[in-house]
Amino acid sequence: MPANTTVAPMALAGLKVIEMGQLIAGPFASKLLGEFGADVIKIEPPGVGDPLRKWRKIKDGTSLWWHVQSRNKRSLTLDLKQAEAQDIVRQLVAEADILVENFRPGTLEGWGLGYDALKAINPRLIMLRISGYGQTGPYRDLPGFGVIGEAMGGLRHLSGYAGQAPVRVGVSIGDSLSSLYGVIGVLLALQERGRSGEGQEIDVALYESVFAMMESLVPEYDAFGYIREPAGSALPGITPSNSYPCNDGSYVLIAGNGDSIYKRLMTLIGRDDLGNDPRLAQNDGRSQHAELIDTAIGEWTAGRGRDEVIEALKGARVPAGYPYTAADIVQDPHYLARQMIETVQTPVGPLKVPGVLPKLSRTPGRIGAGGPQLGEHSEDILAGLGLSEEQVKGLRERGVI
Repeated sequence: MPANTTVAPMALAGLKVIEMGQLIAGPFASKLLGEFGADVIKIEPPGVGDPLRKWRKIKDGTSLWWHVQSRNKRSLTLDLKQAEAQDIVRQLVAEADILVENFRPGTLEGWGLGYDALKAINPRLIMLRISGYGQTGPYRDLPGFGVIGEAMGGLRHLSGYAGQAPVRVGVSIGDSLSSLYGVIGVLLALQERGRSGEGQEIDVALYESVFAMMESLVPEYDAFGYIREPAGSALPGITPSNSYPCNDGSYVLIAGNGDSIYKRLMTLIGRDDLGNDPRLAQNDGRSQHAELIDTAIGEWTAGRGRDEVIEALKGARVPAGYPYTAADIVQDPHYLARQMIETVQTPVGPLKVPGVLPKLSRTPGRIGAGGPQLGEHSEDILAGLGLSEEQVKGLRERGVI
């Protein structure tokens, strides 16, 4: 790097975040903040830690997911049911900008750590609260995981094929969408705090985050009494956009729903009769004849291998692709060129993980180490609050940390 080059501070440098959540929704939100420079202190129960440490594939006793979800964080163990631990949280809050939590509503209030109590300590505190149904309403006290939010939000009804059991997307999309809305809320609150000097509470519900993605689901019902149903691999009302079989047992996804793209696609597959049909010139007409169009495309792809199909579609400037596996992703030159596969150092050795989004030109995000070991930073954090070694030892002996 040239000597006169100045490195700009990271976008969220100087912000202090306390993470009191577990599993996915809360921790994913604070992960995003940590990737852009916020100092994230993750509070975990002594002895066991966040349950995510034991989810999915485990290596040397720790989930590999942990090194994605908890990278860049510092781990502090606290038994939040104990008064001494609650006092430590209050001390941390006094210096914090943001608190992230995803307990069931009322849990923090039961510990004397609700928003009103913490705001009295630090009026600038921004508190992100993610729960199944939100902090208000008749369902607020019900337990809610992402899968339930996906169901209530309308997504599960649309997933899969008509007449079959609804399927999940394959990842915890309800939790992750809630995290994204939560981070948007935090950034909005930070912007407003710059004017007013005051923090605020952000209430994110899992089902609402999913529901917000449902496009025209409600107005279609309101206007026509129409209930959208699952449509398998197709995109109802947007034609052609579907997956099509190839002769090697694979599938390609083709999005030929732009008017000019559609004509190029029909020329490519030798169906200018469909490309020049005035009934099919625009999307509303094509959608009335989706089966006819999909059959023609499927007959063309079925006589060719996947790579041949993809190359032909690229040449015709028709958007196309195929379902990537993890193996496809880590080898793809475009992923690599955009630093979307990075390597972190972990106690189990180097590990490939997803890169950072979004990509900022002047103050980009970063990945430091993988997820911390349980309580790895407890002593340092408590020392920063002014506790002596003897006091920390006593907390440990009493099971507070």
